[in-house]
Amino acid sequence: MASPAVRQSVDKLIKMNKVMMFSKSYCPYCTKAKKVFKEIGQKYELVELDEDKDGGEMQQYLGEMTGARSVPRVFINGKCIGGGDETASLYRNGKLKTMLAE
Repeated sequence: MASPAVRQSVDKLIKMNKVMMFSKSYCPYCTKAKKVFKEIGQKYELVELDEDKDGGEMQQYLGEMTGARSVPRVFINGKCIGGGDETASLYRNGKLKTMLAE
């Protein structure tokens, strides 16, 4: 179980950033999500879980919070939109731009 400090840190990152992504540096789905945001020129905050000392605890907490431990976990305006495939799909159907405009 993630410590209260890790939970608080994750919650704060999600709340303070319009686009927050929890990723792993080697993950192709994470690369897919990063590419979408780069393509549309949208800044995002990023935590590479495999490079963070608390990454394992963060991933566990994200799993509890979102129902999935897979990465990336992408949040827009505090709401989890899913992972790489979901981010790309929202981009293709135009919904991502609408979400980012809110």
